[in-house]
Amino acid sequence: MIAASTSHVTHRACQAPLVIALHCSGGSGRQWRSLAERLDDSYRLIAPDLIGAPGGGTWTGAGAFHLTHEAAGILEMIDHHDGPVHLVGHSYGGGLAPHIAAMRPDRLASLSLYEPSAFHLLRELDCEGHEALGEVLAIAGTVHDGLINGSYLTATAHFIDYWGGAGIFAAMKPELQAALVRFLPKASLDFHALIHESTPASEYARFGFPVLVLRGEFAPVPTRLIARELVSRVPAAIGAIVPGAGHMGPLTHADVVADRLVRQISFHDTAGSRAA
Repeated sequence: MIAASTSHVTHRACQAPLVIALHCSGGSGRQWRSLAERLDDSYRLIAPDLIGAPGGGTWTGAGAFHLTHEAAGILEMIDHHDGPVHLVGHSYGGGLAPHIAAMRPDRLASLSLYEPSAFHLLRELDCEGHEALGEVLAIAGTVHDGLINGSYLTATAHFIDYWGGAGIFAAMKPELQAALVRFLPKASLDFHALIHESTPASEYARFGFPVLVLRGEFAPVPTRLIARELVSRVPAAIGAIVPGAGHMGPLTHADVVADRLVRQISFHDTAGSRAA
């Protein structure tokens, strides 16, 4: 069973290169519209709604939530595709993508991440990483406490403003605020899954496919450190900074980010064809 339904799919032949793009917490597959517009007709794009998103269903509550549960549907997509697979992820989707990549390293043509929320890596860093993890734990705690005591609006505002910038939540339309408040229980699960992820950095160091790690110029400390760590750990990784962008660059600077992703994907398809 595919746990993640697709909200944006471009249909191509099954042997065509497949691009799977994973969205951030509180988002949906629609965040990758600029990427869809820029990929040419030789690609098939799947941008699934993950669990908790409008088309992704809800968590069953059968037990503690882990990235393995979110990954199950994506792995099924990969296993049912005959051609090369390019994996893309932002924030929560960027933390999920390396987990998936570690489970199917022989199937990926490339991996592209924008500020991946691979919070578990912060434990492997020095005191700077531990302080950054404390920052993440504080936000996660605010979300959890809000769910317990009923201060949903305040908790959601803290969550959104931390990643998007002060005052972002208050400036949103009421219907979008309401949708994000409804997402809050899944945000808490996302934090839990990312913080307690068990895949070690040494596993990522074995990736043999090209990896692109993007971050915004104004990235929060935790994701800035994570981006730096991945680039240093993964031999085939390169890093790049999106000028003027923050953590939500794939939305605020959608065209710039999409252009960079397309260059990464198309270059490695071309390189793969030459090698073949």
